[in-house]
Amino acid sequence: MPTLKEVIADPQKRKLVVDDGVAVIESEVADKGGLSGMAIKAAYSAVKRIKPGFIGGSLNHLLDDFAGKVDPFWGAAVQKGGDVKANFVAQGPKVCDALLSITDDRARGAAGPVRKTYDQLRPQATKHVTEAMPRLAGLLHKHAL
Repeated sequence: MPTLKEVIADPQKRKLVVDDGVAVIESEVADKGGLSGMAIKAAYSAVKRIKPGFIGGSLNHLLDDFAGKVDPFWGAAVQKGGDVKANFVAQGPKVCDALLSITDDRARGAAGPVRKTYDQLRPQATKHVTEAMPRLAGLLHKHAL
């Protein structure tokens, strides 16, 4: 089984992963409800309006780091066998911490509205990223198996 970094090394596959990753993000944002959901939707719209293409570009830029952090969890889920997606989702909080360590590091260097938006949303990020694990597992299953 190839590593996730090996999968995204192919430029055509990488583009598909980024496009599907943006679709996952769009779906996650669309599914948010309540007051925090309204804040997330407003912030997401603001980022897209301020800098069109930012989401896909950022995902592409971070994809190698994300793959490196997620690969051990995905590999363990695959080795365990059975329902790979469920095994991966069961590790959701650990995967979430690994992914957020990357964005936290990057956000420290951001400026202006991107940093302000990240700082406002970060307290809820663990909850939201963990909730996204089933869709992330589906994305990995589609492209990595």
